[in-house]
Amino acid sequence: MSKVKYSASEKLTIIGEIESGELGSMAAAYKYGLSKTTLAKWQRRYKVYGLGGLEIQTLNRSYTAELKLQAVLDYLKGEISQYDIIDKYKIASRTQLSNWVKKYNSHSSLKAYRGVAKALTKGRSTTWKERIEIVQYCLTNNDDYGKTAEQHQVSYQQVYQWMKKYQDGGQDALQDGRGRKKTEEELTDTDRQKLTMKKMQAENERLRAEIAFLKKLEELERRRR
Repeated sequence: MSKVKYSASEKLTIIGEIESGELGSMAAAYKYGLSKTTLAKWQRRYKVYGLGGLEIQTLNRSYTAELKLQAVLDYLKGEISQYDIIDKYKIASRTQLSNWVKKYNSHSSLKAYRGVAKALTKGRSTTWKERIEIVQYCLTNNDDYGKTAEQHQVSYQQVYQWMKKYQDGGQDALQDGRGRKKTEEELTDTDRQKLTMKKMQAENERLRAEIAFLKKLEELERRRR
């Protein structure tokens, strides 16, 4: 591929040729000596940032510590794609997001380029009873992992793992050494029946917790009137 550097206006012209249908992505890549990945990146940056997104200095923009943390938490939840996160927070690239995730997972602080820092909560040892209480708190707070981690001074990853174990196997799965699941090939008919029952029990417990929470809210509202 050619190493020719294109100005923002030249990049915009190329994008225009693709979006107008004058050239397909493959034809444009061949004509201008570019990769399809590069073309796709330009299109995404233009969509998010406008013409300024096609300037090289866009890569050096600063981000607050709070924005970095929210982007990482969205990534760890896995509910939206990396590209959606980049669009949502106007992040320059997936590589940038990936670096933040690595820092979070290594318990480093996500420092803003201007010196602002937000310390990340590290994991800690917990008892079985504590894990049950933490899961119940998370369930009654709309599965808000970040809020639960902050409230109970544990890591986001711990809350995420405990919630997954609870959903798969109920309270028993939260005991130390009880969280590993058998592979599909290892399961017997009896195992499958037990697993189905545990999932039903977990769902019933979740519903009971939600109902109890709603009742508390209704009681608080009545007292305010």
